[in-house]
Amino acid sequence: MRARIVAVGERMPGWVAEGLAEYRKRLAHVLPLELVELKAGLRGKGRDEARAVQEEGAAMLAALPRDAHVVALDGRGKAWSSEELAEQWQRWRLAGRDLAFLIGGADGHAPAVLARADQRWSLGPLTLPHMLVRLVLVEQLYRAATITAGHPYHRG
Repeated sequence: MRARIVAVGERMPGWVAEGLAEYRKRLAHVLPLELVELKAGLRGKGRDEARAVQEEGAAMLAALPRDAHVVALDGRGKAWSSEELAEQWQRWRLAGRDLAFLIGGADGHAPAVLARADQRWSLGPLTLPHMLVRLVLVEQLYRAATITAGHPYHRG
C-alpha cells in the first residue's frame, strides 16, 4: 500500500517541509508517501471563486492514482479519534488499495472531488492553515500505524 497526498498550494514553509520529511521517513516502511502540490486557482477582484475551485478540483482528480481509495479532508467530513483512525488504517491495509488524501484550497473542494471521494475526514471543528493540515495528516497517519503496531508512541 502506498499513499499520495494531493494538495492545493505550493511552496511549503521550511518548518512544514521539515516536519513532513520526518514523518515520511518514519512511515516509509509501512506507507510510502508521495506529495503532489497543485497550483491554486486564480482568485481576486474580477475572478470567479467557483471557477477557481472547479479548476483546482479538475487538477486534483487528474492527479489521483488509478483505483486508489480516496479520502478528502473536509471540515464537513467524519471526525475520527486517533484510535478510530487506527481502525480505519487497519481496514485500508486489509483492502490493499493505494490511498489518496486530498487537501483542497482556500475555498474547499469542488463538488466533483467530494463526489469521487470514498471517505470524507474532518480533522475537527478548527479551521487550520492548509500547509499545517499536511503536517497534521502525516503525523496522524504515523500515530495510527504505531497504534496498530503496539508501539508506545501513542499514549492517549
